[in-house]
Amino acid sequence: MSVAEYTPVQMRLSAVLDMQNQIASAAMSGWQATRQKMTLFHALGAVAESRALVALAGLLVAFGGMLLVAAGGAAAGGFFLVVLTALAMLGAFLLLALATGHAHIGGRQAETLTAAAIADGLGEAMQLMRLDGTPLWTNAAGQRLLKGSAAGGLTGLEAALGGTAEVSETFYRLMRGAAAGAPCQADLRVDPPSDGLGPRGSVRWVRIVASPVEDTSWSAAELGPLVLWRIFDVTPQVEQQTRSLVGLESMLARFQAIPLGLVATDADGEVTYLNEMSASLLGLGSAAAAGALLRDRAVKLSDLFANDGAELIASATREPGALVDTELDLVREDGLLLPVRVLARGDATAGIVLAVLDLRADPTTDQAKETSSARFSRFFRSAPLGIATLGRDGTIISANAAFSRMLLNGDSGVGTAVGERLVRGLDEDKSQAILAGLTRVTGGRTGVAPIDISSPQKGAATRRIYMSPLSRARGASEAAILYVIDVTEEKQLEAKFAQSQKMEAVGKLAGFVAHDFNNMLTAIIGFSDFLLQTHRPTDPAHADLLNIRSSAARAAGLVAKLLALARQQTLLVEPLQLGELMTDINPLLRRSLSERIAVDISSGRDLWYVRTDKLQLEQAIINLAVNARDAMPEGGRFSISTRNVTERESRRLNHVGMQPGEYVLIEITDTGTGMSKDVLDKIFEPFFTTKAPGKGTGLGLATVYGIVKQTGGFIYPESEPGKGTCFRIYLPRYHLDEKDEAVIIERAEAKKRVEQADLTGSGCVLVVEDEDVVRSFSVRALTRQGYTVLEACDGLEALEIMGAHQARIDLVVSDVVMPGMDGPTMLKEMRKANPDVKIIFVSGYPNEAFQQALGEETFAFLPKPFSLPQLAAKVKEQLGR
Repeated sequence: MSVAEYTPVQMRLSAVLDMQNQIASAAMSGWQATRQKMTLFHALGAVAESRALVALAGLLVAFGGMLLVAAGGAAAGGFFLVVLTALAMLGAFLLLALATGHAHIGGRQAETLTAAAIADGLGEAMQLMRLDGTPLWTNAAGQRLLKGSAAGGLTGLEAALGGTAEVSETFYRLMRGAAAGAPCQADLRVDPPSDGLGPRGSVRWVRIVASPVEDTSWSAAELGPLVLWRIFDVTPQVEQQTRSLVGLESMLARFQAIPLGLVATDADGEVTYLNEMSASLLGLGSAAAAGALLRDRAVKLSDLFANDGAELIASATREPGALVDTELDLVREDGLLLPVRVLARGDATAGIVLAVLDLRADPTTDQAKETSSARFSRFFRSAPLGIATLGRDGTIISANAAFSRMLLNGDSGVGTAVGERLVRGLDEDKSQAILAGLTRVTGGRTGVAPIDISSPQKGAATRRIYMSPLSRARGASEAAILYVIDVTEEKQLEAKFAQSQKMEAVGKLAGFVAHDFNNMLTAIIGFSDFLLQTHRPTDPAHADLLNIRSSAARAAGLVAKLLALARQQTLLVEPLQLGELMTDINPLLRRSLSERIAVDISSGRDLWYVRTDKLQLEQAIINLAVNARDAMPEGGRFSISTRNVTERESRRLNHVGMQPGEYVLIEITDTGTGMSKDVLDKIFEPFFTTKAPGKGTGLGLATVYGIVKQTGGFIYPESEPGKGTCFRIYLPRYHLDEKDEAVIIERAEAKKRVEQADLTGSGCVLVVEDEDVVRSFSVRALTRQGYTVLEACDGLEALEIMGAHQARIDLVVSDVVMPGMDGPTMLKEMRKANPDVKIIFVSGYPNEAFQQALGEETFAFLPKPFSLPQLAAKVKEQLGR
């Protein structure tokens, strides 16, 4: 391409000189940056300009010299001779200054000349063009590539590379990427018609790079956005990679054919390769089937070997270059065990390579010829309990994988002093007992009792160690043998059993106290309500009556906590959507928390129903909120959120004891002081508290736990000192039926009726109560509300009154536990004569037998102690059904 085509650049020489600093910086950063900043394009005008100036200086020297020779015979002092001599000297000095670098043509001609020379000297083809494909400049390699191609721009490059659909698609994609401002590249297999990339007809691989050129003021104005195309031959590199792949495939083929099982894992213990023999040993059929298995699911090394074989291999190969030679049991796909010899080598970063030999195929290991020591060695290493032999100095001579896992944190332990390893992190008494036992058995004496220790490396895991001496055979190096079994689960069961016994005792105590105590509290609260109605707030006795009633209510709350703690209270379970609960409890929460605590309550959309006691669940949340308030004395944030948990999600949760299923989650979080792990392990124990004496009973969280568990849910706390606490309550999803929907509608209507201020009514009510004081209060309370009240002291008397006034009695209010005939038996007898009779059971301790005895009977329930308004509201609610 001629220089004349670059007239716009030459005419803008001043603009080129303004770019001097940018071009100099590009030249210093190398050819790559220079090329990206259009130095190649600028170089063309600079080359033409520099050649013209050099030619001018040479012409001055030659012209002056010729005239000087021609005028040699003229008068030496003539003016003309002086002028010619001055011009010749000027041209000579100009050439000398240019040659030595003391004079420069413009600000960047040297850099652009260098860039142009490099571009022409590169082996890769380069072409600069507009976005529409119009070519502006091509280097020497590009011209050779385009030789014989009549088309220009992208069309010319496509034709030079074969002009196939694949070539055209590649160029179109790269041009779009460059137009978007991002460099793009692609490797392409071509069969070029020209010899610019090699002999005609030869298959070549080329790499095509399209790079957008940064806009400059002159390029954007004169030429628009530009793209620099680079095409270079990568055939040698591709051929080298192909040869390497062929060699690797050949090597893998040899590995497939070798009569030895080969297994490779990554650093995480996941199997990445199985050859043909190893696939056969595992019962997978072929290496192809094994490869498909590895692609479909993650196969761990522990899946291939029985018991602790994989852990033995992993622990012994932690040191780089360590070689393991042992006999283990391989677990086949069908579950059968296969005795094998394993040689393994690896490290913690590169993974492990194993060679597996089938002992059945080795004639020296035939069952008839196998020595007893070889069989014992295999049984010893694969035993599920830990076994180790000790020397007389207490060092470990041999240890199986289970012993290493349970006590030595995965190390093989051979050659280490077992006493030092076992007592590390233990208290002094336990350490002395272990060291004394080791001294005794290594000395050949028996009578060492088993010792339970908690492994410092394994958290709360408990191991039981048995120590026995070995007979001192001549030449024997082993002096003692240690057996270790994991008793963690046993200890946990013991703790659960002890806890259940404690809870059973508390439950019996609560049941003994609750019935009689709640009867007394009902009388105290009821008669206090009567007196409060007859004493004005200005009366001096009014404040005393309020204190009496408040103390009785606190005593009733304590009994309720004891019942909840022992999971003995009767829950009024009903279908409930937690979104409604959050709405109702919001004002109560804000009153329970400090003003310095920000409250955030959010409910998930379309929450599922749960079946629980609303009041008890509210009480559990309030208890957690009060604890959060005490943990944030300086203020903070308290948040409650609810959402659905699918069965798939529940399977991924690591909560112990939680069965997979659908749940509704209540997440309660605070930003308080948090708790240590020791405190966190005890927070649900009865009467455990970290508060100062008189500040708490230690029953709050225990009550929460009892309420959640009795509902069939699960509660899991998480906390760290200084990072706050989070309680997650999972309640099982409840699927509604037609009967439940009717109950929900009835509950909403009853709630509207109860919200009315007028609790008076009419009708005949039969009160059945064996406690005189409670019966007296109930009769007076209902009489004052306008009802006609009949009373009976037990179930037998109630049946007599019912027979005499059957048509008149609209409702029965009865105690549950009574002498002679209890409440459930009385109800069944009444229903024989009047199936539609309505009844409200009141009780301070209705146990499970009460619910079972009623079966499918319809009834209402009012727990003792109750107040006058509660009794009146319940009666009016039932009569309005």
